[in-house]
Amino acid sequence: MSTIISAQMVNDLRIATGAGLLDCKKALTEANGNVEEATTILRKKGAASAAKKADRATKEGLVESYIHVGGKVGVLLEVNCETDFVARNDDFKAFCRDICLQIAAANPLYVTRDQVPETELAKEREIAAAQVQGKPPAAVQKIVEGKLDKFYSTIVLLDQPFVKVPEKTVKEKLTELITKIGENIQIRRFTRYQLGA
Repeated sequence: MSTIISAQMVNDLRIATGAGLLDCKKALTEANGNVEEATTILRKKGAASAAKKADRATKEGLVESYIHVGGKVGVLLEVNCETDFVARNDDFKAFCRDICLQIAAANPLYVTRDQVPETELAKEREIAAAQVQGKPPAAVQKIVEGKLDKFYSTIVLLDQPFVKVPEKTVKEKLTELITKIGENIQIRRFTRYQLGA
């Protein structure tokens, strides 16, 4: 027996995920009315959709700025998209503002993991391995990798919990925006200024 998918269920899922109405209806049908499962289906589809768009050129976008109250912290951020039409989109602009706030609050050092210098990673691996001496080698490797993931979430912007929705990462919020807008979007670079730092 299949569950009847009401228009209200579809609309609630659309509001919660930002996905299109038809995609929400298909996901709810596939999940037999289970909202959590439908959300997971949409997130997987969004990640696959974002991966397909990753190779597209991003030559438009915005340079956004933020100065914290009191003028002690400031952020300059460049976010790129494919067209100037998207650069003027309210969702895109709101995302750029939110990322500026994220950078001001969480103080990341890099945008992506591949920007972290190998010397810094080697040092972190060494520290993590020293903390778990005496354990079996396979366990040590898993613990070190877990500690590295935690390390990344403090210094890499895309790996950080999103300040407005901590249960999601910045990368997941970016993927949601790419899925919603339908264009490749990249956080290109940022500079964070702090008085006296």
